[in-house]
Amino acid sequence: MSVKVFGEVDGQTIYEIVLRNASGASASVITWGAVLRDLVVPSAHGLQRVVVGLETLEDYRAYSSHAGATAGRFANRIQHGTFTLEGKTYQLPLNEANTNSLHGGGKGFGKRPWQLAWHSENAVALTLFSPDGDANFPGNMTVTCVYRLLEPGTIRVEMSATTDAPTVINLAHHSYFNLDGSPDVLDHHVQINADFYTPTYPDTIPTGEILAVKDTAFDFNLMRPFRNRNAPDPQLYDHNFVLRGPRGIMQHVASVRSPKNGLQMDVLTTEPAIQFYDGAKFKVPVPGLGGAHYGAHAGLCLETQYFPNSPNHRHFTDSTLMPDDVYRHTVEYRFA
Repeated sequence: MSVKVFGEVDGQTIYEIVLRNASGASASVITWGAVLRDLVVPSAHGLQRVVVGLETLEDYRAYSSHAGATAGRFANRIQHGTFTLEGKTYQLPLNEANTNSLHGGGKGFGKRPWQLAWHSENAVALTLFSPDGDANFPGNMTVTCVYRLLEPGTIRVEMSATTDAPTVINLAHHSYFNLDGSPDVLDHHVQINADFYTPTYPDTIPTGEILAVKDTAFDFNLMRPFRNRNAPDPQLYDHNFVLRGPRGIMQHVASVRSPKNGLQMDVLTTEPAIQFYDGAKFKVPVPGLGGAHYGAHAGLCLETQYFPNSPNHRHFTDSTLMPDDVYRHTVEYRFA
């Protein structure tokens, strides 16, 4: 384990903490955005980098597209940036085509300094205080994000939060995964344990419907490539899938495998939904880790979460956090 200065923002020092385990895996976490900057795991062909990462703090501030970040207060989208809670309507910043609020409204939790709370050889905890009125969200909120590097190649993310007034919350880990270092992940195979998904309008806001995946391009119950070589207009994915099983219990919800090197990532979570984003809009004009060039589909995201726009749909998951409650969200990405 090591800790070093990664940069400075508005007089605040940003640190990089590198975790290691006995199997040779390593994880780099920076206190900017509680970002997982790098993750290297054992594979059949030696150590393999499996996330998209950038070289400098300046690159993260300019180009990151939330790569590796902890998105919040409300990850994903809120339509028109508005919601009503206990009879009061709140207007959030609009940072997606001046139409919707995305990942906290432009200056969310993934784009600001966190505090280093503690660290060990294979774990690190970061904290953030979000004051009442931050991005117009109600309530003073205290957030903790703990990364644990487990044997032989697992990164576990534990997110928690408390508030002193009723508010809404939806935190998500936002790494772009690439299991073999290819220029794109279109030939990765994907499996998602979901019988239903939430269709969207063209602006990616859910329509409010919950539809069956059977006999559609959204059926990933059997592992398959998500590139459809026979379709004239390939299906792009930035959609929320409804997971099976009881909320709050760790369960296997998705897998990704590279046919190139055989490495597989299994996703386990306590959350009721997962956003599959294929990285179609991802593009970074500067070299990434190891000199990598990141264009469209350089990595894919599997973001465990509440449903997007859930404050505006009563039949979606309840994202309300009350003063007497503790928000808890755990996700593991296991590589083998």
